[in-house]
Amino acid sequence: MAACDINAQADRAMSNDPGTEYAPQMYNSIPYESLKQEEANKYNPGGLNMRVPARNTIARGKMAFVDHTADSSNMDVMGAGLVNPIRPNETVLEEGKILYNRMCSACHGEGGAGDGLVAPKFKGVANLTSGAIKAKPIGHIYQVITKGKGRMMPHNTQVNPEERWKIAMYVKQVIQGEGAPAESVDQAGSADKTNASTDQNTNPVTGTSAPAPGSTESTNPVKK
Repeated sequence: MAACDINAQADRAMSNDPGTEYAPQMYNSIPYESLKQEEANKYNPGGLNMRVPARNTIARGKMAFVDHTADSSNMDVMGAGLVNPIRPNETVLEEGKILYNRMCSACHGEGGAGDGLVAPKFKGVANLTSGAIKAKPIGHIYQVITKGKGRMMPHNTQVNPEERWKIAMYVKQVIQGEGAPAESVDQAGSADKTNASTDQNTNPVTGTSAPAPGSTESTNPVKK
């Protein structure tokens, strides 16, 4: 009973004492670890192991995720100046559908009506089939995915630029019913493969491609 009678307010240090640690060097790292803080770091400001990245720097491998367009709150102006570098075809639209269902349908719904499963919690989810949004250019959808709008947070760290265009094309041509342009299909009727994705998506978050023929290993690093 005496051992359990510790007044946390009077002796906070004692109340937080875990007692004797057996072989602490086995689980407490001697070198500094950025994601673990055992004691104050005497070399870094504030005593923390983690440090704020230097200004105007980009994380390795994230150059494609950076949005280089002018910073503006007017999505219409920003979107109007963007040019879609990917030509639509059946393959691209199918990949756009997969990405949309994975990243967007929870809020916007499978048909884009703003009736996704979590839409009741986040009020004001946009109806992508409304006349107002149908009138927007495809660059507007791309820019909203990149920078967010209203209660929708930016998704530029979750889907790379190529994937944003594929989602935007799927929304415009399938959900909003514009259909694929005639020039996206050649004279033989086969889908245009220009700028189509390769058979391996290296994005660790949204990798969706199938493994190479004869391989049983997933190409998505998250699923390995």
